[in-house]
Amino acid sequence: MQQQISAVTLGVADLARSRRFYVEGFGWQPVYEQADIIFYQMNGLMLGTWQEASLAEDMRQPAPVRPGGFSLAHNVPAQADVQPLLDRLAAFGGRILRPGDAPPHGGFRGYVADPDGHAWEISWNPAWPIDAQGHVTFGT
Repeated sequence: MQQQISAVTLGVADLARSRRFYVEGFGWQPVYEQADIIFYQMNGLMLGTWQEASLAEDMRQPAPVRPGGFSLAHNVPAQADVQPLLDRLAAFGGRILRPGDAPPHGGFRGYVADPDGHAWEISWNPAWPIDAQGHVTFGT
């Protein structure tokens, strides 16, 4: 089986609030919007934000579907880009979970939660090059 992820879908309580975080905070543009879902074309996969009641109904689960113990990551090209992006995301509805600092394994990172509590690691890793399409390659 091919090793890939096609889409990541996040349940959100308020789609407009979530849209502000992703569009104005990250600067991403939706490729599809309906009353209860928004899709963003990423580099190789889709990110969806779906009204949590609709997501729960689609999964045949009781609402709301809450985030679990995971984080998504957004790598940036330079160490100096980490904290300004964390601050920008906080200005558009995010909550800084951990300011930028250097972990023991190298690089530089911080964490921010989107308005629904989904954790994002904003990181710079000099061993993980980012190509012109935004693809990150695992390096050592």
